[in-house]
Amino acid sequence: MASSQQQQVNVTDLDVSQLADVRRQLEEELEHLSNSFAQLKQAQAKFKSCIESVAEIKPANRGKTVLVPLTNSLYVPGKLSDLEHVIVDVGTGYYVKKTRAQATKYYSQKVQFIQSNLETLQETLQKKQDNLNFVLNILQSKVQAQAQAAAPSGKKSKA
Repeated sequence: MASSQQQQVNVTDLDVSQLADVRRQLEEELEHLSNSFAQLKQAQAKFKSCIESVAEIKPANRGKTVLVPLTNSLYVPGKLSDLEHVIVDVGTGYYVKKTRAQATKYYSQKVQFIQSNLETLQETLQKKQDNLNFVLNILQSKVQAQAQAAAPSGKKSKA
């Protein structure tokens, strides 16, 4: 029967090659987590931009010409007619008609949700960085100890 518990190992008991492996693993995890953090920040910025865009829909803008995106680089001219409703992309190809207030609330909730994830991820990143620094310090001290042990002694014994 396989144990589902992870076995903890004292890193000070590891040899230099094992410590180097742990260092590489921590560096890879840090890189992955940093990329995830950046992607979450981009998503958060996108939702904040949506909130700003909804706020720009005002009665004074009725009938104004706008560019309606057909693709990321193809637009057609259009005119604002319904200033009370917007169409919100809720994911996986689904769109929902919402009032401006509902859309603002929806995007604000998304921003808050991502913010809580960013805070959790930031804590995880800090812990991983602390672990990496600890492993690097131990690795450095072990490499120095090996170098000193391998260096010929400068003292000559009297015989």
